Amino acid sequence: MKRLPSIVSIIALAGAACSVPAFADDAVQQSVPAKPTAADAEAFVTAAEKEMYDYIISASRVFWVNATYLTDDTNALAAETGAKGTEMQVRFALEAAKYTNVAGLSDETRRKLDKLRGGIVLPAPTTEGAATELNTIATNLQSIYGKGRGTLAGKPVNGSDIEAAMGDSRDPDQLKEMWASWHDNVGAPMKDDYARMVEIANQGARELGFKNVGAMWRSQYDMSADEFAALTEKLWQQVKPLYDDLHCYTRTKLNEKYGDAVQAKTGPIRADLLGNMWAQEWGNIYEVVAPEGRAISVMMSPSCSRPTNMIPLKMVKGGEAFFSSLGFAPLPETFWQRSQFVKPADREVICHASAWDVDNKDDIRIKMCIKVNADDFTTIHHELGHNYYQRAYNKQDTLHLDGANDGFHEAIGDMVALSITPDYLVEIGLLDKAKVPGADKDLGLLLRQGMDKLAFLPFGLLVDRWRWGVFDGSIKPSGYNDAWTVLRLQYQGITPPVERPDDAFDAGAKYHIPGNTPYTRYFLARILQFQFYKAACDIAGWTGPLHRCTFYGNKEVGNRLNAMLEMGASKPWPDALEAFTGSREMDGTAMVEYFAPLQTWLKEQNKGKQCGW
Repeated sequence: MKRLPSIVSIIALAGAACSVPAFADDAVQQSVPAKPTAADAEAFVTAAEKEMYDYIISASRVFWVNATYLTDDTNALAAETGAKGTEMQVRFALEAAKYTNVAGLSDETRRKLDKLRGGIVLPAPTTEGAATELNTIATNLQSIYGKGRGTLAGKPVNGSDIEAAMGDSRDPDQLKEMWASWHDNVGAPMKDDYARMVEIANQGARELGFKNVGAMWRSQYDMSADEFAALTEKLWQQVKPLYDDLHCYTRTKLNEKYGDAVQAKTGPIRADLLGNMWAQEWGNIYEVVAPEGRAISVMMSPSCSRPTNMIPLKMVKGGEAFFSSLGFAPLPETFWQRSQFVKPADREVICHASAWDVDNKDDIRIKMCIKVNADDFTTIHHELGHNYYQRAYNKQDTLHLDGANDGFHEAIGDMVALSITPDYLVEIGLLDKAKVPGADKDLGLLLRQGMDKLAFLPFGLLVDRWRWGVFDGSIKPSGYNDAWTVLRLQYQGITPPVERPDDAFDAGAKYHIPGNTPYTRYFLARILQFQFYKAACDIAGWTGPLHRCTFYGNKEVGNRLNAMLEMGASKPWPDALEAFTGSREMDGTAMVEYFAPLQTWLKEQNKGKQCGW
């Protein structure tokens, strides 16, 4: 799940392979005066923003075509476009660094200079040929992932289908085969290229004055890199007890289903048993862990008689309906004409869900290979959240065409999805009225939510914890996989289902690693979505238990939300947070409140069990 591309975030479209423009004839070639002034800095920023904006439409279309028509030719076009973009972005970053100590800079100009200096996902050094090499590697890594295949019963299975099969199968031998084949076939071939990419990008980061790429990533949160790392740790400690209780309960249920030979009563959980290739969300095995007498099933089963190929479209229309109920304008007709909703039968595409803003006006799109299930219905709301955010801030200056921080962008759609009650699913025709669970099913509903929302937290944190170590050199290429496995055990309490070979590169089997997408944003989004949700419920005047709140149809929530979205990246994120929630601090207590009844119940179920791992 990913938002692509705003004028700023296009840099991250395929790592360095999807950056902003290059050394065109009219490119900004401003030379910095010996004693630059604030006026010089403002002139530089203005010229840089114009060049970036002029580029966005053609570049976005190149990357869209590459993602939806994966061929050697489109890979080459994307790599070429990205290489030019990396060169331009590095040029801007190097020039911006020369203005950082200029006296008299306005807050806005300083903020824009900081974005130009540190906003590159993978910076290429100025060494001749480095940008081309970096972009070629990054494009190839994403192509390896997009074309990747695992196996089921010895037969090749593409990424979209194997993800679905991992959620459906309860055969531990099948699960082991799919897990091992995907990680071996997709991850391992990337390892050497990935190490080379890290080497080049770190050289680029040092030229910009950062210790390494990881430190550069952490600099984009209106605080120091160390302060940001400390903030994420504080948030994790707030919510970790919820995860620990869920882990203990889930392990017990898996042991009861599969027996000691497959899943032991104590220790870590076997990763492939959790219904997801990366064990990042566990909702697909809900029926395995559902409390007796309180199980729920709100999987979508539209009762209408439309053709099967129309069902994904109806799911997207349902997502639009929620935003419309809050007062947001309908999606443009081009959205329906240009988006990719289902996997084409005649070509390779990148199925990983993403949201696109092609022209920074109204050409917004999503790219998915929709499956008719509850997970993809939630994903649709997630991606639409990006689109509505993109459209809300489209009148901002070029460098402010982005979220307050990347966690904000990821949280908006998920916050809306928390308000999708079973009654709402009935209203839009995605659930039979007879299947609406009663109030006695609240614990079941909370457990189903927790199997995704809570289970994700440690994974959302460890992906970049691993990359920060890779970028700072504390994790060497020879230890890539061991470090990944150790962090998975430390944070998630899971272990691979098979012994890993010496050449394994399991991290590469997760899209965001070869796709070079910073991942801490998703951890922040899990926290922020509940903070936003509680704020929306407060605005709506909700007085009951937080987990039963819905703000569907509340225009005041829509007005307050839009006021925050319209700010884009024009102010530090605490200002944007305060505009909607009244608080300037990211905080996990709303999530704790939401799941409090579940945690009480989990502790009762875990009595006498040896929790932890």
